[in-house]
Amino acid sequence: MVFLVISMLVVTVLGVAVVGVVAVPAHRGGRDLLTPKGEGVARSARRRASTWNRRTTARLP
Repeated sequence: MVFLVISMLVVTVLGVAVVGVVAVPAHRGGRDLLTPKGEGVARSARRRASTWNRRTTARLP
């Protein structure tokens, strides 16, 4: 079980490292990280999350 947890942590760290090596320099170079379709999906998700947050916050006593 310990081996499984350590393996999952190693894979997660490697994934973050790959994203850092690829995305951060691209962003600093002025390139967008998402395609126009991806930007639309992210915008839609933000809108839905904010709507959900307003509805849930309004129900609190």
